[in-house]
Amino acid sequence: MVIIRLLQVPFILLAIYTITFMLVWIIPGNPLEKPEGRRPPEEIARAMQARYHLDDPVVFYGDYLAGVSGLDWARGSGGPVIDFGPSLRHENWTVNEILASQLPVSILLGLTSILLACVIGLGAGILGAIRPGSWVDLSTLLLALVGISMPVFVIGMVLLIIGAVHLGLFPVGGWGEPGHIALPALALSLPFAAYIARLTRTGMIEELQSDHIRTARAKGMPEHVVIFKHALKNAFLPVLSYLGPATAAAMTGSFVVEKVFAVPGVGTHFVDAVLGKDVTLILGVVLVYSTLLVLLNLLVDVLYRWIDPRIESA
Repeated sequence: MVIIRLLQVPFILLAIYTITFMLVWIIPGNPLEKPEGRRPPEEIARAMQARYHLDDPVVFYGDYLAGVSGLDWARGSGGPVIDFGPSLRHENWTVNEILASQLPVSILLGLTSILLACVIGLGAGILGAIRPGSWVDLSTLLLALVGISMPVFVIGMVLLIIGAVHLGLFPVGGWGEPGHIALPALALSLPFAAYIARLTRTGMIEELQSDHIRTARAKGMPEHVVIFKHALKNAFLPVLSYLGPATAAAMTGSFVVEKVFAVPGVGTHFVDAVLGKDVTLILGVVLVYSTLLVLLNLLVDVLYRWIDPRIESA
C-alpha cells in the first residue's frame, strides 16, 4: 500500500541521516579552516565550535535533526519549515540558499539525461530485438557494453574534445544557454541508455516470441502496433523498475559531469563540502537526494500497478 510506504519514509530518512552523520563526523578535517589552510584565532574557533555545537556530536545531532524535521519551526523558531542550517564553509550562506540556487540545475540536468537515455536505450533495444543476431543487434550490444564499461568522466571528456573543441558545435562549458546542457546531458545519459537498451532488448525478444504476439500477428495487426502496443508494454516493466533509482542516480551522479563541463549544480558544492568537512552542507545534500530516491522508487511502484493491475504494490 502506498500509505504504508509513505509512513516508512521518515524512518528510512532517519536511518540515512544517522549513518551519514556518523560517517561525516569521523572523517578528518576542520570546517573552520579556510581553503588556503588559514584558521581563525583560537578564541574565535572555540566560539564558533560552541555556537554550532561542533564540540558535542550528541547536541549537534539533536539540534540539526530538529531543524530538518520541522520541529524547530513548529516551536516557533521563525525560520524555514525545513532548516538545513548555515554552511560552515560559505560565509553568509545557508544550506537552504545553496540548495535553492543550485539544485534546480542538477535536477534539470538529471531529468534531461534520463529522457535522452530512454530515447536512445528504448530505440536501440527495440531495433536489436526485432532482428536478433543481425549487425544492428550486434552494434547495439557493443555500444551498450561500451556505455556500461566506460566511466562517465571519460565519456564527458571525449564528447567535450569532439563536440566542443574539434567540431565547435557546442560550448566548452558553462550554463545559461540551451546549448550548454547538450553535452553534459548526453555524457550523463549514455551509461543509463546502455542499461535500458539491454533490458529492452531482452524483454522485447521474450515478448515477441510469446503466444499473444503470435495471435496478434495472426489477426493481421500491423507490425508497428504489435511491437509498440503489445510487446513493448510488457517489455517496459523491467525498464520502469530501473528508472526509479536511475533517475535519482542521474541527479546525484551528475557531480563528476558538473565538474567536467563547469555546470553550476550541487555537485561542485558537495565535492567542496566533503573536502572541507562542511557538515551541514553534506547532510543537507544527502537528505535531499535520499528523499528524491525514496519518493521516486515509490512512484515507480505506483506506475507499475497502473501499467499492469495484476501487480500489487508491496
